[in-house]
Amino acid sequence: MSGIFKQPGAFAITPHKVSVCILLKIYAPPAQISLPFPFSSVAHHNRLGLFLLSLTKSCDDILEPKLDELIHQLRMMSQNWMSTWIIDQLMTRLSSLSSPDDLFNFFIDIRGILGGPDSGAIEDDQIILDLNSNLGIFLRRCVLAFNLLSFEGVCHLLTNIGIYCKEEFSNCPPYEAPSLDDSSSNLETYSEYENMDLENFVYEKVSEEIEARKEANERIPFHLHVPNTLLSLVDDIDVPVDSASKQSEKVRVASPYGDPSSNMLRDDDPSGAVFLRTNWQVQGYLQEQADIIEKNGGAVSLNGFEIVLRQLRKLAPELHRVHFLSYLNSLSHDDYIAALENLHCYFDYSAGTEGLDFVPPAGSNSFGRYEVALLCLGMMHFHFGHPKLALEVLTEAVRVSQQQSNDTCLAYTLAAISNLLFENGISSTARLIGSSYSLFTSIGISLSVQQQLFVLLRGSLKRAESLKLKRLVASNHLAMAKFDLTHVQRPLLSFGPKASMKLSTCPVNVCKELRLSSHLISDFCNESSAMTIDGAFSTAWLRNLPKPTGSLLLCPENGSGSSSNVSQFCAQPTSIPGSVMQVLGSSYLLRATAWELYGSTPLARINALVHATCFADASSSSDTALAYVKLIQHLAVFKGYKEAFSALKIAEEKFLSVSKSQILLLKLQLLHDHALHRGHLKLAQKLCDELGVLASPVTGVDMNLKTEASLRHARTLLAANQFREAAAVAHSLFCMCYKYNLQVENASVLLLLAEIHKKSGNAVLGLPYALASLSFCQSFNLDLLKASATLTLAELWLSLGSSHATRALNLVHGAFPMILGHGGLELRSRAYIVEAKCYLSDTNFCVFDNYEIVIDSLRQASDELQLLEFHELAAEAFYLMAMVYDKLGQLEKREEAAASFQKHILALQNNKNEDDPLVSVL
Repeated sequence: MSGIFKQPGAFAITPHKVSVCILLKIYAPPAQISLPFPFSSVAHHNRLGLFLLSLTKSCDDILEPKLDELIHQLRMMSQNWMSTWIIDQLMTRLSSLSSPDDLFNFFIDIRGILGGPDSGAIEDDQIILDLNSNLGIFLRRCVLAFNLLSFEGVCHLLTNIGIYCKEEFSNCPPYEAPSLDDSSSNLETYSEYENMDLENFVYEKVSEEIEARKEANERIPFHLHVPNTLLSLVDDIDVPVDSASKQSEKVRVASPYGDPSSNMLRDDDPSGAVFLRTNWQVQGYLQEQADIIEKNGGAVSLNGFEIVLRQLRKLAPELHRVHFLSYLNSLSHDDYIAALENLHCYFDYSAGTEGLDFVPPAGSNSFGRYEVALLCLGMMHFHFGHPKLALEVLTEAVRVSQQQSNDTCLAYTLAAISNLLFENGISSTARLIGSSYSLFTSIGISLSVQQQLFVLLRGSLKRAESLKLKRLVASNHLAMAKFDLTHVQRPLLSFGPKASMKLSTCPVNVCKELRLSSHLISDFCNESSAMTIDGAFSTAWLRNLPKPTGSLLLCPENGSGSSSNVSQFCAQPTSIPGSVMQVLGSSYLLRATAWELYGSTPLARINALVHATCFADASSSSDTALAYVKLIQHLAVFKGYKEAFSALKIAEEKFLSVSKSQILLLKLQLLHDHALHRGHLKLAQKLCDELGVLASPVTGVDMNLKTEASLRHARTLLAANQFREAAAVAHSLFCMCYKYNLQVENASVLLLLAEIHKKSGNAVLGLPYALASLSFCQSFNLDLLKASATLTLAELWLSLGSSHATRALNLVHGAFPMILGHGGLELRSRAYIVEAKCYLSDTNFCVFDNYEIVIDSLRQASDELQLLEFHELAAEAFYLMAMVYDKLGQLEKREEAAASFQKHILALQNNKNEDDPLVSVL
């Protein structure tokens, strides 16, 4: 709640700020009270100081907490007698403010805790607030705001304090009511000051005091010296008193913890108190809602939030940013028509200049920001899966930005086009980029999509660096890292001397770009003074007080609430903006992806874990979901499906509101892998169809999802021994990946073609595909996939006859360090089985002398395959084990291995003809 007697945007004294001032006086007690009383230790005193620091920084929010919420926060600060004592002191001192004189005396006394040249002698144990500290500045602002109030404003403040306390009394449980009777009885006094006729009151008080002075010594003091004519007028004036307070519908701000759609706008209290907000505070509220929509748009009710925005448009039609919030709300709920209409409304009314830091370039025509409108429209088309429309609009934005000399908008537009070309497959983009890159086309050179993307990334990065757009610089470094991760850089010019070059990606460049993007955090740490004006982080920290900080990822919370809250106050609230934290979190996700491709499983897992633990609050829901996906995939690969499905259940509950969640995609992938391993081919085909439905039908959109669906379809056909159909699907997929420059995916498709030929008995035809896959893996540094391709190559050589057993064994041993160090359960098991088959096929190998090597490998493979329920490979391992025991004459162990072999074969055959019970979870 805030007062109504203030200039727009001014710092207004409110009942909540009065409560904070009382707590500041408790924090800095008079010299007669020595520390640590009433605090049990200096640490407890410091904890209260940190709590007050966050309160003062969040006091400019549009929604201030009520008294009961402040008391709840105090109880959460320390669940012992100290918080009870502080709450009692707060209630007692609030209740003692029963007249305007009490308020005047309070603000005079509170100036004594401020330090300064005239503060006098200070005792050793006395707490004095520095004038230039955060707490000192807040206290000085409160005193100044109170001193600027008129007498009528002080009376209004006193009435608001009464209502502020009354709400707390109405929420008190019955056993607390007796202790609050005295304080609640003062409400009539508050109403008396609020509803009195202020003009009569002033005149009557002045007249009474003058008459008393006259009777005493017939002299009037200089500060009340007025002409007798005025005194006679005072006696004769009869001002009518209208004691009935008029009721009117005003904006009343509710609790920040409620639903904005129901609490943001409602009628005021019957007492007639008015609660208004400044333009600056409403802008802050809209900015906060925009951040929430960006992080998790599904968490905001489409219709409920739209009602709030509609009322704001009615009350403040000059706030054009409300239209932009409506656009973001519609965008997050995939309402294309409403999003397009609200975006047009925003730029029609504001011309894109309201709420944005914009200085028109010199010499430009100030007719609005048409280029910014085009940029937003292009990004909207990109969001809804219209790549060609998005590219046309963004290309026009480039032209207009160059025409208007708007370098900032041009830099952001180039970054958007780069992201569009990278995320979507567009095979014909020649001459769509604009005149800035006519150098290459004018001399007859046709740039490929890859080369155009590289030129755009470099151009956007240079412009962002020259304009000192730090966030855009960091984002461009991440985009360059992503480009270097999956693209081989070739020279743009095709003539001139041919220098020898290695056609491969450079992991050093990827690491360099990732490190450069992380410099953004140090830049903002050095500029902390500019960040202290924003109190949003303190508000979020206060709201998270009841949340446990020690809960483990992917583990259900115990909900006991008995854990110590000390650690919650040890973590200082960060002043780094949320957008900066989001960019930094994205760098860790990209690190995890890079290490996945390069084959370092521990580093991939630890980077995903860092994002999930440190950046979950600042990142968007899609980024957080991606971090959880990577961690669950790691569980499935290294621990088996049981633990992965347990973690998946928790992740599903956490990301229920995320549209097109990656959690759903992960669920389908895990179920498909599990179905293939168990031999449930009907279920596997249903899951492939589900994956295909998730992808957009628009050409060039959702290419990764379409590639994933086709790969799994081919693997399902391969498991059903439909080799011709599987090869046709894989060949079609290879052509699509080649068309859209998906080179990393091509390596997996070539390896799949080699496995199809291997299983169909055409090892000779499979060798070229395996070698081609190895070549791709070497070019893109896909070390783990290279180890898998090497294993497939060894199997192909082994299929050509026992004479190639030694060559195959050397290949397997060469890949062993990578496989055993970073491979999952399935890849390690395959390596063990291939090694055993190489030994058994080698004519120079003596089973009787070295059988332990073979048995140990097969036993290790069988144990890991049973965790995956991979019946086919497990049956092969037990079959080879039975053969070895048969040669050794160990009949009992042979029968045991044969029984296990038979069990897996029967399970595989039964599952092929029956429906999987897991289909019920779809």
